[in-house]
Amino acid sequence: MFKIALIGAGRIGQVHAENIANHPNTCLASVVEPYDANAEIVCNKYGAQRQSVEQVMQDETIDGICICSATNTHADMIELAANAGKAIFCEKPIDLDLSRVRDCLAVVSNHQAPLLVGFNRRFDPQFVELKRQFEQGKIGKASTLSIISRDPEPPSAQYVNVSGGMFRDMSIHDLDMARFILGEDPVSIYATGSCLIDPEIGQAGDIDTGVIVMRFPSGAIATIQNSRQSGYGYDQRIELHGELGALQAMNKNENHIVSMTDTGTETAKPMHFFLERYKDAYQVEWQHFVDVLNGQSPSCSGYDGEIALQLADSAIVSLKTGRCIDL
Repeated sequence: MFKIALIGAGRIGQVHAENIANHPNTCLASVVEPYDANAEIVCNKYGAQRQSVEQVMQDETIDGICICSATNTHADMIELAANAGKAIFCEKPIDLDLSRVRDCLAVVSNHQAPLLVGFNRRFDPQFVELKRQFEQGKIGKASTLSIISRDPEPPSAQYVNVSGGMFRDMSIHDLDMARFILGEDPVSIYATGSCLIDPEIGQAGDIDTGVIVMRFPSGAIATIQNSRQSGYGYDQRIELHGELGALQAMNKNENHIVSMTDTGTETAKPMHFFLERYKDAYQVEWQHFVDVLNGQSPSCSGYDGEIALQLADSAIVSLKTGRCIDL
């Protein structure tokens, strides 16, 4: 049984706390959380003790660290855990500054610490199956990859101010997914965007609607469409087109009932939010971290986190300059 310390017991931390506690090979041993209410919820529910960061890092019985704290603490927590000889799971991103990410990963490398970066969509069963069928040659050589990702409603302007902007906060998942599915790194990126939904997001210096186009060494072209708001739920779709056909991963709806009458055909809306849509992905992701604890190499490494942020930064440069950026 691996003992896990959870750093950050907010919304996403509580998702991971449940998966840690429910897994037969892990237990939630301790919680680091500055807010008493969040700490009490998790500690009381799972029987964990509340500790400081220093206590967790010095506790030799702790095998792994699950970092779900504020983004600006991630790199510091990773470095402390690497120095302490812990296996590390960290929610994306490692940091919003690329040079800080690289400094952090140098520490991880020096200590040869296992680090799994939490791009949870890589573990979604639908996307994994799409990638598997592509790699088996079902549609031949890839030509275009289309990724649609639209949130049900926009975040607050206050959140935008600390998030790093839409490309670093939201699109970064899709940038990583394009690399994951195609199995190669892009050679160029172009981005454009507008603020069409919430004027306060524009006043905060960000966009809420964006399109990113990437070209890959194989010649494949990936297009990412992002919006901070859809009127019908959490829209998450992927289509990969190739020389022999196409593969699609469609939305998961609130239910699978189709109503057919003389007035038309109706289906349920997509699931409303990412916690519902990607519940299975978070569970599979945690299973992979257990595999990492058992000695397997992380399938989503610090390098993947670095490249995803580099792509997001390049998209921002393209947005500001109107140029296609060679990578």
